[in-house]
Amino acid sequence: MNWDDVRIFLAVARAGQILQAARRLGLNHATVARRLSSLEEALQAKLLKRHTTGCSLTPEGESFLLAAERMETEMLSARADIGAADTSVSGVVRIGAPDGFGVAFLAPRLAPLLEQYPDLTVQLVPVPRSFSLDRREADIVITVERPSQGRLVARKLVDYSLGFYASEDYVERFGHPASLDDFKCHRLIGFVEDLIYSPSLNYKAEMMRGYQPQFECASALGQTEAVRAGLGIGILHGFMAREDPNLVEILPERRIQRAYWAVYHESTRQLRRIKAVSDFVYRLVEQERAIFR
Repeated sequence: MNWDDVRIFLAVARAGQILQAARRLGLNHATVARRLSSLEEALQAKLLKRHTTGCSLTPEGESFLLAAERMETEMLSARADIGAADTSVSGVVRIGAPDGFGVAFLAPRLAPLLEQYPDLTVQLVPVPRSFSLDRREADIVITVERPSQGRLVARKLVDYSLGFYASEDYVERFGHPASLDDFKCHRLIGFVEDLIYSPSLNYKAEMMRGYQPQFECASALGQTEAVRAGLGIGILHGFMAREDPNLVEILPERRIQRAYWAVYHESTRQLRRIKAVSDFVYRLVEQERAIFR
């Protein structure tokens, strides 16, 4: 059995498409298809069902995927142990992060990392969605809750708070609510509920029962901009809102707390580029911990 064929199988299984896997591997579609056929011939088993819209694993493919991932873990560990890989920090590391943490906090602070490792490329994907580490959609994921399943390494970064905020202009025009009952007379801003990707982000009921937004946005940054523009009162991340002197906190006693975690797949823990980026993010948060309080 050829390890390169196994590596290609892993890429296709994770991407769900031969074409997408080929792009990630830097190979052409025909080569990937041929190598998959070669692997199936060597194993004398059908691993993938090929459809016009993509690929799905057969029962034999599901079984072999577990074995292939164990092989991948051992290969990465062996190469790292003998120094045949990752002798320098280089290559691509993709970070999946909530847009608030990814854009507002992390992106403006990456320069020292890139200056230290000029051969490193960081891809930041700061969109409001979940990422699969098993399918290698990202190398490091910043989550708002600790994962409980999978072969994952999780490291808590920091607690952060959320609270009610409005712009000074909005407060001057419509008044400063003195209680939750006063919110009935105000325009509210919130998340698009059916697009919330983590239960811990569905905090409307925890902040205020009956919270009914008139404007909903699936992005934490988008909500912050709407509040800044005077559209209404929103539940914002404190570390972002406190950076703007024109934002006013409403009912500060109603804050709630969440946490950020840095997570990566166990099979990549020996890779120097993953460790370098993960350690940098952790140190960065440690240095700037005060802004999250």
